[in-house]
Amino acid sequence: MAELIPLFPLGTVLLPGAPLPLYIFEERYRRLVADLLELPPAERHFGVVAIQAGREVGADGVKALHEVGCLAQIAAMQANPDGTYQLEAIGSRRFRLLDVDDAAAYLRGEVEWLPEPAGDAADLVPIVKERYTRYRDELARLRETTIEPPDLPDDPRLLSYVVAATVLADLRDRQSFLEQYDAASRLAVESRWLHREATLLRLIHAVPADRMLDIRFSTS
Repeated sequence: MAELIPLFPLGTVLLPGAPLPLYIFEERYRRLVADLLELPPAERHFGVVAIQAGREVGADGVKALHEVGCLAQIAAMQANPDGTYQLEAIGSRRFRLLDVDDAAAYLRGEVEWLPEPAGDAADLVPIVKERYTRYRDELARLRETTIEPPDLPDDPRLLSYVVAATVLADLRDRQSFLEQYDAASRLAVESRWLHREATLLRLIHAVPADRMLDIRFSTS
């Protein structure tokens, strides 16, 4: 069943379990936060959809948004004296964007919630764990530092999102991780990505300098 939720288009991909810190200063999104504060804490959420092109998107520009996004649940908030807000949100449920409505002060999206099947992932779990460890070892070697890996769960759904949220992937690859139908498909894509990236790190001896190596991840 479709549901109408507030939308926050961003130039990044939010994944289930991943943190999302935001500084809210634009008037439309200050209005969004003010409206959310009138709701019970459990209902203070909004949809995050990555922008394909440009910085602003209207109702007639839905083609500029990716089709699959993630619900952000507000975990903490600070109201500043100047009317701005600092938010900490956590990614939760995935959705498919069906339509966009700009009748309110901010964008809203008609969405359908996506299932989270595991698929046939048993054989992929150890492969992804091994390749993820090798990938992070290559990063540590290039940065001349020690990277403590996160605890890698055995549950294929959790593992697929831990990996997706903690690698140095660009928007296109992160969006691809998000869009996979089930955990097995996601792990298969990540397995190929990890093998490729670890090989490139070893051969090219370079690593992006503008990304953090470790991202907090929530399994709750």
